[in-house]
Amino acid sequence: MTPRDLVLTPSGLRFRGRTYPCAIGRGGISRAKREGDGATPAGVHRIVGLLYRPDRMARPTNWAVPLRPGDLWSDDPRDPDYNLMVRAPHGFGHERMRRADPLYDLVLVTDWNWPRAVAGRGSCIFIHQWRRPGCPTEGCIALRRDHLGAIARGLDHESRLIVPCLGR
Repeated sequence: MTPRDLVLTPSGLRFRGRTYPCAIGRGGISRAKREGDGATPAGVHRIVGLLYRPDRMARPTNWAVPLRPGDLWSDDPRDPDYNLMVRAPHGFGHERMRRADPLYDLVLVTDWNWPRAVAGRGSCIFIHQWRRPGCPTEGCIALRRDHLGAIARGLDHESRLIVPCLGR
């Protein structure tokens, strides 16, 4: 564990000496994550991508990738492209990445069950903006918009998300 890691603690997400309030999955933390359980998976997860809405914010870092209309994330275990970004139209279950609400205006992508997904083990765990303080996610980690932006700007290619089994 290094200061460049994001570490989930009982009081929030610690990064570079600061702790940010956050929300986790409605299913708590799990060592046996599966699709649809609402749990945040325990473990050490690399940050493998940074996505942003160019129509709503400036590019946060030079390695951030803009979300385009039609960008989707496959969350259907039957899909050959399960747990990958896909484009509309898409014949399998998916999540829209360009949402009407601001939840995915800025998204950190982890390597949970990626790049070779095991069907049913759960689709990507994102770090994204929260709906409101304390509102649980479907398994992702969510933060206040300005905190998420500060974290995104402080990341480097060695940064990881560390989720211990906390009993939170």
